[in-house]
Amino acid sequence: MSDLPVCRWLLRGLLAFAACAWPVAVTAGAADAAASPDPSRGEQRYATCAACHGASGMGQPEGPAPVLAGQHELVLLRQLADYRAGVRWDPQMEPVSRLRLVEAARDRADLAAFLSQLDPSLPAAIGPGDSLAAGARVFVIDCAGCHGATGQGDAARGIPRLAGQHHGYLRRQVQDAVEGRRPRLQASHGARFTVLTAAEIDGLADYLSRNARRVAPVRPR
Repeated sequence: MSDLPVCRWLLRGLLAFAACAWPVAVTAGAADAAASPDPSRGEQRYATCAACHGASGMGQPEGPAPVLAGQHELVLLRQLADYRAGVRWDPQMEPVSRLRLVEAARDRADLAAFLSQLDPSLPAAIGPGDSLAAGARVFVIDCAGCHGATGQGDAARGIPRLAGQHHGYLRRQVQDAVEGRRPRLQASHGARFTVLTAAEIDGLADYLSRNARRVAPVRPR
């Protein structure tokens, strides 16, 4: 998911994830990515990304670009690989995915390592608050089992942190999955998303956007 108020990655072979986690996009250079990601090198590559995602990785409050700061490394790595492989589509990211910036697995690993260590200190953009109760209900029933009680995700399993993500981005990701623009998310979450009302989707995104992010202290590599 991406914009709902109502989620470290080094690929070391094929990992098995729960059904609610996005499947890993395996690339030919995965072994290189697993070697030793370099956050300082990733910071250099991020200079291009900052035009949309901001210098601090906090994205765009209106929803086009998500909060990347503090997201789990495996989640970031998977999405970069999916964009590069053409199995996730977004009008803003498609041109970026074709740049040499993320061509090599090592580049994606370095970038993911850098972003995962950023401190997401600024608040996310929240929704109107009209459907918070409905959104919270949906989250507890359908999402908390994988994404955690407050939406913190799971770094080891590659389940995204949704807490503190921009409302507009989360809402759009649900819609993108329903409309087929995120095939992997559609496959894993489509049955849940298609039965939600517009108010429940909005409330879910709003609920998650208001949840505090809890980012573990960065450990020296």
